[in-house]
Amino acid sequence: MLSTPPVVNARNLIVDYYDLIPAAAARCGAAPGGGAGTPGFAPGFDLPALTDDIREFFAAATATWRPLGEYQGHPIQLMDLTGNPGTHTTKTFASMLIVARAVEHIRRTGESICIFTPTSANKGIALRDAVGRALAAGLVKPDQLSVVVLAPASTRHKFRSDRLAGDPALRRLSPLLRFTRGAAEGVKALGRAFVDGYAAEAYDKHGLNLWYSLDLRNYLVADAARAAFEADASPTSSAGPRWHAHAVSSAYGLLGYNLGRDVLEATGRAEPADRPGFLLVQHLGTPDMVLNLRHGSFSRSHLPRYQRDQAGGGWTQREDPHFPEVTDDPDEILDPTFYTHEPVTSPAMNDLIRRFGGDGIVVSRRECVRRYPMLRDWFAAGSRPLPEDPAQLREWSIVMALTGVLGAIDRGIVPAGHEIVLHGSGCYTSADYVTAEPDAEVSTVDEVAAAVLGGR
Repeated sequence: MLSTPPVVNARNLIVDYYDLIPAAAARCGAAPGGGAGTPGFAPGFDLPALTDDIREFFAAATATWRPLGEYQGHPIQLMDLTGNPGTHTTKTFASMLIVARAVEHIRRTGESICIFTPTSANKGIALRDAVGRALAAGLVKPDQLSVVVLAPASTRHKFRSDRLAGDPALRRLSPLLRFTRGAAEGVKALGRAFVDGYAAEAYDKHGLNLWYSLDLRNYLVADAARAAFEADASPTSSAGPRWHAHAVSSAYGLLGYNLGRDVLEATGRAEPADRPGFLLVQHLGTPDMVLNLRHGSFSRSHLPRYQRDQAGGGWTQREDPHFPEVTDDPDEILDPTFYTHEPVTSPAMNDLIRRFGGDGIVVSRRECVRRYPMLRDWFAAGSRPLPEDPAQLREWSIVMALTGVLGAIDRGIVPAGHEIVLHGSGCYTSADYVTAEPDAEVSTVDEVAAAVLGGR
């Protein structure tokens, strides 16, 4: 039976682990990018001193840890990373560090920065929130720091009316752009092409450094704090065998956790012998990491063969327990947040699973909905209960991940005697925000340039 004990641990994952950030940056080789006005511009990893205004800015970077109960003899704990009401996702932490680095650079040099990110949704939402918080805290002026988000039309329902959208001047400097042509993942190539083509002009004409912030290290360094939080809340040294479970597209969060473990182990604060294994949870739209882990290939030819279920509707298979037994569509996109095909992070994650144990599982919406009453009971006593109707969900990460955990336990994928730590990386509903409209629809580099630089 599942239970919901009260929260037993809470931390600010930035303020409480501020000393871990430079160590993690050094460990992964993070360094400043190119110089001012170049396409590779990026500030260093120097952060502002923890003055009162900086602490106010970081105040939303909270996380909690609590036991959820047991399922089929497996203890399950939740690391809840959704505490920021401006995002309700784990992207808060990296976004705040990105913005803090920009603030420190601006204060030291006097140069203005425009952060540019392509995104499925959550990275962009969190960067807009972080920039808005920095401006509200008076850390910099609006003409010194701005952010441009380029997102696909498929995630239009995820974007929220925020501080930047509510002020005409801020909205002009920090537009939300909707990509209207081609596959959703095309935002990455278009964004990169814009920064490559217009970085010099933005600096020469407007004194503006364009910072293309979609760099793995920006996220690894922030997510390293998860390992330190675990060491405080539920250290692996005093636990049995453990797997960490996470709904993933590219597994930035788990790779960041492992960077944190590297730092802790190098300083004697954790032991390599008890590093956990990992359970990757994906959906059928982009099952690439699970395919690559299981078959050494991203090819969808390795998906099991689904048969039409005339009696029950949908499609079914019993060939492979790592994939949904039933789905409404073998190509189903459960949540367009997870949009990355052939992620470059797969080899690193595969290596970690080979070394420390773990596996992968893919879930369907139908499986999530079947489990939903149990999941809703599980979260009922927490600070963020699930809505009565799953149709209200606009971010499925936690529901996906927990459905994957329960399915993996039922199918014997999780070994006996192992406990699970669920990374609660995202959950929000239609009741959490008012949807924002884009400031421009774009499909070419020149259209992006007009939207970003035309109003300056």
